[in-house]
Amino acid sequence: MKIIDRPLYSKRIKPFIGKGIIKVLTGQRRVGKSYIMLQLMEEIKTDHPDANVIYINMEYEEFRMIHNDQDLSQYLKTQINPAKANYLFIDEIQDIDHFEHTLRDLQAKDSCDIFCTGSNAKMLSGELATYLSGRYIEFHIHSLSYPEFLLFHQLPDDQQSLTKYLTYGGLPYLSRLELNDEMAFEYLRNVYSTILLKDVVKREGIRNIDFLETLAIYTADNIGNLFSANNISKYLKSQRVDISTLQVINYLKALSNAFLIHKVGRIEINGLKKFEIGEKYFFEDIGLRNSQIGFDLQRDIHKLIENAIYLHLSILQYEIYVGQQDGLEIDFVALKQGKKIYVQATYLIVDEKTKEREFGNLLAIPDNYPKYVVSLNPLNTGSNIEGIQHLHLADFLKKQDF
Repeated sequence: MKIIDRPLYSKRIKPFIGKGIIKVLTGQRRVGKSYIMLQLMEEIKTDHPDANVIYINMEYEEFRMIHNDQDLSQYLKTQINPAKANYLFIDEIQDIDHFEHTLRDLQAKDSCDIFCTGSNAKMLSGELATYLSGRYIEFHIHSLSYPEFLLFHQLPDDQQSLTKYLTYGGLPYLSRLELNDEMAFEYLRNVYSTILLKDVVKREGIRNIDFLETLAIYTADNIGNLFSANNISKYLKSQRVDISTLQVINYLKALSNAFLIHKVGRIEINGLKKFEIGEKYFFEDIGLRNSQIGFDLQRDIHKLIENAIYLHLSILQYEIYVGQQDGLEIDFVALKQGKKIYVQATYLIVDEKTKEREFGNLLAIPDNYPKYVVSLNPLNTGSNIEGIQHLHLADFLKKQDF
């Protein structure tokens, strides 16, 4: 089996190998967590030929007998070799009830170096946070970045490839299929259904599945738009769907817990004050969004550009907000380790009015942090207007940092 290296993640994880801390790879189902884990396993086997590597994949039939922590502990008694260095890899660990008890015991006894993956954020705020606080480190795995997409699909860096990325998204398995609407969207629809049923409905105990599906479609159609749970509730009531604001909030959180969507809150740029209502939502994978809402490039291009920018900033580990200043909106304010950047997204800058709007909002910010306008303009990108860089989307998505 060919495993394509994703050094962005392996470089982050490797320094923690053998350091007595649990490595937790989180992220939406099918973004490639398992393959990064397999890559780490192969490197450990190469560097330590005598190591005892134990691999449990909860999606394999052979591990169906492991239902809870007691089953897991019992199985590991037959696998751990006290005479060797043991490395334990568990894929989709959230499928094992009370797994945290076993991990805590293993770590306390220094029995093995532990790696695991999970497809639900509640695992971090609940099970791991309660029993293993300070004993684990999270590595969030995303769907493919644009440069990774080009590598996986062996595509040139051109407008046609960028359009394919904005159409089909970055789930790694697509590199094994023909990249056309029929095959790609059929696969993406199946993945979407699995996430909704396994990682949202089953995991969260969702009862009103019809409403959940309606809410997910509404969110897909409104990526990049500011809205609140109260506004959604009012909209649904206008459609004769009587759902409380609290239930809307809970269902949005359930979709976020499965990493299907991500919430981006608002801040006041002067003083970075956070607003409690009004946020944007973006999809972890653009292709999954398109597989549900239908794909119309002309209708949705601005939304897709914003979603792609959000994903890239997230991949680079920025803390991301929507900015507000004196009634003006800044699409993205991104923070990381004392750094800050501002980003405005637009489809095309075709006239002075558009140029004034997109650049003017950024020029009104009274600081000297880097500012970018990102568009699909074929010409004049790469220019600098009063310190604001104008970048083509492809160039923005290829930047390794800012």
